[in-house]
Amino acid sequence: MPEPTIAAGFARALMELAAAKGADRKDLAARSGIALAELEDQDNRIAFAKYKVLMRAAQERTGDPALALHFGEAHGTAEMSIIGLMLQACETYAEAFEQLSRFGQLIVDVPVNDPQGRRLVLERIGGKVWMIDTRKDPNDFPELTESSFARMAGVSRRGGRAALVAEIHVTHDPPAYRDEYSRVFAAPVIFGSERNALLMADERFLETRFPNPSRYAFGVFSEKAEALLKSLEGAKSVRGRVEGLLLPSLHKGDPDLDAIAAKLAMSRQTLYRNLKAEGTSFAAVVDDLRHRMAVDYLRGRRLSVNEAAYLTGFSEPSAFSRAFKRWTGTPPRQFRGSAQADNA
Repeated sequence: MPEPTIAAGFARALMELAAAKGADRKDLAARSGIALAELEDQDNRIAFAKYKVLMRAAQERTGDPALALHFGEAHGTAEMSIIGLMLQACETYAEAFEQLSRFGQLIVDVPVNDPQGRRLVLERIGGKVWMIDTRKDPNDFPELTESSFARMAGVSRRGGRAALVAEIHVTHDPPAYRDEYSRVFAAPVIFGSERNALLMADERFLETRFPNPSRYAFGVFSEKAEALLKSLEGAKSVRGRVEGLLLPSLHKGDPDLDAIAAKLAMSRQTLYRNLKAEGTSFAAVVDDLRHRMAVDYLRGRRLSVNEAAYLTGFSEPSAFSRAFKRWTGTPPRQFRGSAQADNA
């Protein structure tokens, strides 16, 4: 089972909020195991377990136990993820909710109870419309509920419109800072409920139109989101998980199959069978990853041939040159020169 992840944009924004409250970024990074470089691209994926440690460390360092509520209150999704930008470009709440259901895992990819894999679902219960969070084991990390609900409840207030949420239900017990819930949500909060859910103030809320919809922007953002979703789903495959483990140490030379299998909690034979079932092999995964990274280093990042050779794990530039010509049909120096000319 692949480990849950969250978009790096959320971890970065949380760290910035904590820093604004007096915490030290390097200290938070060290305590959570999140390298600051990982946060430069908001679309990177951060292990959810590390994000939880970051949240708890930030609460401690800022002296703010209600930090998750304040995080949701202060930062909208559009500031941290392309999904938020795409939602703002939608025409109605109905369209926005449909897109959130489809691409929600790009924000946070955690196990859910919904058979269709949706974290948020709409249900009519007792003649009322509820937005229900189907996340498994929510009380293990209620801070995610707090920040998510505070962010959603604040959408209408940030837009200067009437409140969409009439009542908030959470499954966890009331914390010591329960009064802060009243201020942040400005609506009744029911603790120890049977569900984590928002009771919508008006069942016709889905018909509400956004103030500045843009079909062009929606198309651009949705295309990017589709690519990110495909990449995330690929990372859930055994091949994707292997590549994720190989990438940080690719420069060290020929990878150790047994070491990778151990990190995946598999035997060598099980990893071999799983990769075979996906139509590949360990050697093929390594070779293809080196190929793609070499092209990126020479064309995208404009590194030298020697630097690309080192970063892809070749001890000799000559061996790298032979492999690169096999991959592309072109010697690496010629390829790099052509790429530079194209960029110019």
